[in-house]
Amino acid sequence: MGIVEEAHNLKVLGSGDRVIVLAHGFGTDQSVWKHLVPHLVDDFRVVLYDNMGAGTTNPEYFDFNRYATLEGYAYDLLAILEEIHVDSCIFVGHSVSAMVGAVASISRPDLFSKIIMISGSPRYLNDVDYYGGFEQEELDQLFEAMEANYKAWCSGFAPLVVGGDLESVAVQEFSRTLFNMRPDISLSVAQTIFQSDMRQILNLVTVPCHILQSVKDLAVPVVVSEYLHQNLGGESIVEVMSSDGHLPQLSSPDIVIPVLLKHIRYDISVA
Repeated sequence: MGIVEEAHNLKVLGSGDRVIVLAHGFGTDQSVWKHLVPHLVDDFRVVLYDNMGAGTTNPEYFDFNRYATLEGYAYDLLAILEEIHVDSCIFVGHSVSAMVGAVASISRPDLFSKIIMISGSPRYLNDVDYYGGFEQEELDQLFEAMEANYKAWCSGFAPLVVGGDLESVAVQEFSRTLFNMRPDISLSVAQTIFQSDMRQILNLVTVPCHILQSVKDLAVPVVVSEYLHQNLGGESIVEVMSSDGHLPQLSSPDIVIPVLLKHIRYDISVA
């Protein structure tokens, strides 16, 4: 096993001519795709990996400078595709990984037949003529709470982000993967994501993008999906799902999995 495979807990499942890559968001790991994977393995080669910094990865490999920008994660993605000799894939990116896939596709559009973005956002901060959902003061309070008592912060943050019932399996699952992260790494990753601004690169993304969004998401307002649609450089389509929360593939699989499968199987012109 190569260093890239080992570092990212890389798994390739299933069989088929086409490759689908599933990339998770902040605070989770590849287990967030557990409801989707069984629907794919008969028809696709399914690539699963963990972003550096996830609780399942070796914290010794986390380079604070490299991962201070989303480009660090995009380089990782390109290295993973090279490692397993992928020449074209359907990329499904959740949350920050939606933008990571977009960044990677700018330098290597040939590797991506399409990008499916779930709960993606180019910027979380409000700006003049842009509504991202957060004011700087709110983010500063979030970072302070993470530093002050990470465990308490996790148990408060998880239900807010997942949405729905405090006792739900999805909330418990997100709490678990969030708490698995080393607190200083988690804070650094959260700062990188929440302070990022990828608006200026959207027009360079020429790969077709399918933008999927929950109707109610604490982290990403619905207007952000429309902003992506208007500003991406290639073809795009938006579908707002009746799910609640930022991790709908985990919390509302009955709603989300059929929508995801539709967008995986059909291209924009026939979707």
